[in-house]
Amino acid sequence: MERREFFSSRWTLLLSTLGMAIGAGNIWRFPRLAGEYGAAFLIPWAIFLLLWSIPLIMVEFSLGKQTRKGPIGTFSLFLGRSYTWMGGFVAFCTMGIMFYYSVVTGWALKYFIASVTGSLLKVDQSVYWERFSTSGLEPLAFHLIALGLASLVIYQGVVRGIERANRILLPSLLVLLIVGVVRALTLPNAVQGLQYLFGLRWEDLANYQVWLEGLSQSAWSTGAGWGLILTYAVYMRQKEDVTLNAFITGFGNNSASLLAGLAIIPSVFALSATPEAALKALQSGNQGLTFIAIPQLFSTMVGAPVYMSIFFLALFFAALSSLISMFELSTRVFMDFGLPRRQALALVAVLTAVFGAPSALSMDFFNNQDWVWGLGLIISGGFFAFAVLKKGVQQFRERWLNIGESDLYIGPWFNWVMRYVIPLEALVLLGWWFYQAIQWEAALWWNPLRPFSLGTCLMQWGLLMTALWLFNRKLAKMIYRSED
Repeated sequence: MERREFFSSRWTLLLSTLGMAIGAGNIWRFPRLAGEYGAAFLIPWAIFLLLWSIPLIMVEFSLGKQTRKGPIGTFSLFLGRSYTWMGGFVAFCTMGIMFYYSVVTGWALKYFIASVTGSLLKVDQSVYWERFSTSGLEPLAFHLIALGLASLVIYQGVVRGIERANRILLPSLLVLLIVGVVRALTLPNAVQGLQYLFGLRWEDLANYQVWLEGLSQSAWSTGAGWGLILTYAVYMRQKEDVTLNAFITGFGNNSASLLAGLAIIPSVFALSATPEAALKALQSGNQGLTFIAIPQLFSTMVGAPVYMSIFFLALFFAALSSLISMFELSTRVFMDFGLPRRQALALVAVLTAVFGAPSALSMDFFNNQDWVWGLGLIISGGFFAFAVLKKGVQQFRERWLNIGESDLYIGPWFNWVMRYVIPLEALVLLGWWFYQAIQWEAALWWNPLRPFSLGTCLMQWGLLMTALWLFNRKLAKMIYRSED
């Protein structure tokens, strides 16, 4: 029989959910998008926090707290056995991200070590990144180290493992970000970056891409709809609040993104020869900005090894805290099928080592998996909205949100958002990214072997959903057997 564990306090629960939400996307994707679109990006990004992320976070907190199951068990118990496959898609989509996210965590660790030892100084950063990322064995080794660290935390359980890790990782990350902000704002000409980040040009809001990217960043950055918050909510004490915790998690995540933007964008403007060169660096892609442009610019600073070490240590802490939550979700899935924690964790570690290896060895494979399962998260968020709609929005709000221990009363606006806004957002966002894929691969958009094609998404999602439908009854049976 599983020994029930709980977070020891609301503070440690919030530390863990914030550690889950604040990841690599806050430190590399947000500054890139804010650098590409300027202040106009901040408005839709903030709006969609309220119209996508926080409502879904509330749903996840509520479902995890009430069912005490991971995503598969939750959908099966909440909607009925016929919908077990939906929880399976949510779980395996996030597991698909975990496989390559372990590789990203390894990259951050590698670059932190290289910063401390001075290996990043006086080298061609483009060549250094190319050699490392294509070397094969070195990225694979750091991938295995990263998953080993995450496994060690999960092995200890909730209180001794997840709580203790996030007591260290999240405060340390915030301190590192604040140090980065202070250093960035004291650089000559840093004010140019501030003016670009906060100097709103109203005509930029007419650009539909600004709104779609704002929604994309909110959907991907907060972790809403991934099943991760649901998993941590399994370990909430019964008296814990759901509604206020959701707002704290959402706004805390966005605050960390702003800190990262304030550390990076003014630095890039201050260290670049011209504003045009700064914009080019900021728009060089997630990996290009993080592992090429930033080391190039920071290497020109006084005390470059220290500042680069701070940046990559912050990236590593952010990535590791998010990776830990993905490991816990995956472990929880197998625990719900009846496996003890240690056996479930051993299985997750082996799966991550094996299925993460191709992303460590091939950037094309890495980019493909990031594309496929990143988009899959939009479907996952849609499934959570569907679950609430199927159960009844009004009933869910009254019986699952506005309960005795809730600190905030959630009004009828929640009904409107869940019924109309989130389904529309999911459809529009998927449609836009599908359109983008067809534009990128105009002649071969259907080809499932192309890294960024529409065909590769449809094939991989189709295979997963088909397998889940075929085994739906067996999965449900395993869940209910573990309840006996």
